[in-house]
Amino acid sequence: MRAAADSPIVRYADPAWRARATWALLSLALLWPLLVATQFKPWQLFDENSRQATLVFLSSFLPPATSIEFLVEMLKSAWVTLAIATAGLSLALLFAIPLTLVATSRLSISRIGRRRMNTWPLVVRHGVRFGLAALRSVPELVFALLFVRVVGLGPTAGVLAIALSYSGMLAKVFAEIIESGDGQAGDTLLKNGSGRLHALLYGVLPGCSTELVSYTVYRWECAIRGSVIMGMVGAGGLGQQLDTSMKMLAGGEVATILILFVALVALADVLSGWLRGKLA
Repeated sequence: MRAAADSPIVRYADPAWRARATWALLSLALLWPLLVATQFKPWQLFDENSRQATLVFLSSFLPPATSIEFLVEMLKSAWVTLAIATAGLSLALLFAIPLTLVATSRLSISRIGRRRMNTWPLVVRHGVRFGLAALRSVPELVFALLFVRVVGLGPTAGVLAIALSYSGMLAKVFAEIIESGDGQAGDTLLKNGSGRLHALLYGVLPGCSTELVSYTVYRWECAIRGSVIMGMVGAGGLGQQLDTSMKMLAGGEVATILILFVALVALADVLSGWLRGKLA
């Protein structure tokens, strides 16, 4: 026991320290030109002028506006924002679900018993994937600006913008979740003559429903944030009220609107946790 206690402690060097140090230096070398190009100078936040401007700006938010008429108006705007996000996401799901069936190779009947899919289904699948990439590449704010020109000011522009932009995001991620899951049950159904929709409902969804619901609720949370931003270009809701209050330099009203916005996002987070618990 004494010999073991007196034995020297053997220290082992990390065998991968050279690779980690090399990758860290390469990452820093790649990041530095990006920081220079963006003129990223965080130390400017701590000089005297910036600190004074920050204090003056934050003090203008206090106290938040709490008049009954203003709160009632903001609650109505919050309801419009919630309606825009929910209606837009619902339309996006209507587009995304059939596009997911086409875009994913997991539900391809032509690949069953073959090494590769037939040419025509393969061309259609790649065409759909390209269309989804095109929808995802255009921000919902740009779609909102376009629809404001077409349908005029109001929530309709926000609903359509979310529906188009989010349908591409949902279909792409849904397809990836389905393809990354265990597809044995779905393949068995397809091999025995089942249709793609039945294979999806009874073979694929039971294994990945939690991930699909969690991502859908997350996109709903993103739609709430997006609807606020689109409201600042004329799509209505809290965003339009926020834009008006900021232009009037009404810091108390801005603070109240931001508190309502945080409450909406917190509501989405609570709903996501509740749904995951029900599906677990």
